[in-house]
Amino acid sequence: MKLKSIFLLSGLLLMLTAQAQQTKNTDRIETEKGPLVIQPVLHGTLALTWGGKTIYVDPYGGAEVFKGIAAPDLILITDIHGDHLDLKTLEAINTDKATFVVPQAVADKMPENLKKRVVVIGNNDHTEQHGISIAALPMYNLPETEDSRHTKGRGNGYVLEFADKTVYLSGDTEDIPEMRALRNIDVAFVCMNLPYTMDVDQAASAVLEFKPAIVYPYHYRGQDGLSDVEAFKRKVNEGDKNIEVRLRNWYPENSKQ
Repeated sequence: MKLKSIFLLSGLLLMLTAQAQQTKNTDRIETEKGPLVIQPVLHGTLALTWGGKTIYVDPYGGAEVFKGIAAPDLILITDIHGDHLDLKTLEAINTDKATFVVPQAVADKMPENLKKRVVVIGNNDHTEQHGISIAALPMYNLPETEDSRHTKGRGNGYVLEFADKTVYLSGDTEDIPEMRALRNIDVAFVCMNLPYTMDVDQAASAVLEFKPAIVYPYHYRGQDGLSDVEAFKRKVNEGDKNIEVRLRNWYPENSKQ
């Protein structure tokens, strides 16, 4: 009886630990159809939970970084690079019920056992999954050249609609006209890491033009370390104090890099 009680207590502690891990480092955005829960994971990877469905964006870093997060119903992948299309991570996590929304360049590299659950959309295309409207936007480097790290048309940024709230995921891009032309964005995730995307000045300038209600700097580890996201926040708020800049921990020390 005593041993049984110990096992029950151990199980309860494990469950509570998992719940704590799942709610750690999360934010809630209220929508007309319930809360949207945002969980930064690593670099350009995040999890979104809404309406009982879990969405992974660019899952990367191994299964360990998703510990305590529900298995995905939907996976969005922006580009072919290893910090976005991480095949080892896709093999390690539970994707049994997941639909993948990806650009064609990513679909071409997906393993055969996952291709039957892939939905391909290109720039300016649209799909709806689990009641979530998903629009694909361009993401690319400036100036446009054939040898750019990110050429126009290969990868996707995404605009997601969760009932009355709209979320923008920049992917790997610079401050392109398509980003600057965005309007009515409630939450934006904007990259900033040289030499791969843009610097904090470009990112702040673009954000001040399209004016999201909330912006998260993410994907900010570059060739010379982490970008100065505090400077990004300062520049944005000097230009528009009504834009909320949320700085979160995208690079936990114990994560697999």
